[in-house]
Amino acid sequence: METTDRSNASFTDASFLELVKSSRSWRGYDESRRVTREELLYLVDCARFAPSSVNRQPFQYILAYEQAELDRIQPLTGWARGLPEKHLPYPGKRPTAFIVIAQNTDWEADLTRFPKDVGIVAQTMLLAATSIGLGGIMIGNFSPAKLSAALALPQHLVPMLIVAVGKPDESVVLTEAAAGESLGYYRDENDVHYVPKRRLEDVVVDLK
Repeated sequence: METTDRSNASFTDASFLELVKSSRSWRGYDESRRVTREELLYLVDCARFAPSSVNRQPFQYILAYEQAELDRIQPLTGWARGLPEKHLPYPGKRPTAFIVIAQNTDWEADLTRFPKDVGIVAQTMLLAATSIGLGGIMIGNFSPAKLSAALALPQHLVPMLIVAVGKPDESVVLTEAAAGESLGYYRDENDVHYVPKRRLEDVVVDLK
């Protein structure tokens, strides 16, 4: 497939593109590398400057990095729905921190109003994690009620999304998918994780 070399274009930033490409959904981590509270605070500090609908900023962030906290959260999360036979993450490859994005209903009661904001702050944190040699994944497969009970959260803090954080310890390869090809991620016999992405020319619509 012919591609366009944009490396010399003045309006591009190759380093930022590589940061985006390096920020994958990681499902395997080096458990010997503990994530510190200070590192998590940096991720939240980046997220709090992200855009917010009507600037309502309805979220608070629960930081979990002690082993007892991790042990309470990990069993409540569902991973890699596209690869149920793999039972990811493998034992010994679990994240060493979680950030629970919770909506403070005293600040904003409508839980249906800010789904875009959840994604914005989560992606901001994942990019920030990648920039400091860490990585993570957004986890939406969990029960807010069970998580709230496990963490003894006050009623006004409603979990909206979990962001797992750690030092990635697996191989992920991006591939380009032609129109009509499967977009399902998969793993080969060496457990290398492949993620098909639609091609640039297939996602751009030029107005006539």
